[in-house]
Order: sequence, then structure tokens, then C-alpha cells
Amino acid sequence: MKKILLSLMLFSTLLMSQFVVAAADLEVNTPAITAVKNSMQSRHGQLAAFYANGAIGLTKDGFIAIKDANAVPLAQRGALTSLVKDENADRANLYKEIAQANGHPEWQAEIQSTFAGRWIDKAQAGWWVQGAGGWVKK
Repeated sequence: MKKILLSLMLFSTLLMSQFVVAAADLEVNTPAITAVKNSMQSRHGQLAAFYANGAIGLTKDGFIAIKDANAVPLAQRGALTSLVKDENADRANLYKEIAQANGHPEWQAEIQSTFAGRWIDKAQAGWWVQGAGGWVKK
């Protein structure tokens, strides 16, 4: 009986998350969302080289992570850490702002999950992405 209840709860959760993704306007725009997107866009040029050399990768939870600090000269590692921290803060803020702009702050986790999948799908060849089994080169 417990297994059936757990299965029903899991199915219900999956069904609800699909509904949230379908119902959420992921293209919604507010001044706060525009500011976050602009911040991320201005940083992307600095991050691109680190994606390309394998120092960073896209995580399965919608953020970026330092994958191989040794791919970066020691003198640049502090700057890379700061870039990753700033990027992840903007990503977290983006998910929150989109959920709020949709009038459903409780959708933040589902919106984050959707973006995570989209960013991994759109990653350039040669970039590292995190899948269920760990890091893979796209």
C-alpha cells in the first residue's frame, strides 16, 4: 500500500511539474528580469573561454560550476570563482523573478529545472554539461 501511495505521489508531482512548465510564461519580461538578463549577457563573453577550455560547465540544476580549476592559470582562478559566483546569483534571481512575474513564486523550482534542461540542450559542442551520470563533454 505504501508503494502505491508513493507511486501516486511521485506521479502527481511529475504531472504537476509538467503543468507548471506548460502554464508558466518563461518569456515574461519585467525591468528586474531585463536587468538580470543584461548582467548575464555582459558576463557571457568572459565565461565563454572558460566553457571552451573545460574549466567550467553547466550543471543539471541550472547553474554553472568550476569543473577543472587546473585548466585556468593560478592567477586567474580568483577572477573565475567570482564570475561563477556572480553568474549563479543572477541565475537564481532570474528563476525567482520569472516565477514572481507569473504570479506563482512556488513555481521557481520547476522554472529552474526547465531552464537547466534548455541551457544544457543549447550548450555548444565541446562544453561540459552535467547529466544524471556526471559530467559529459557535449
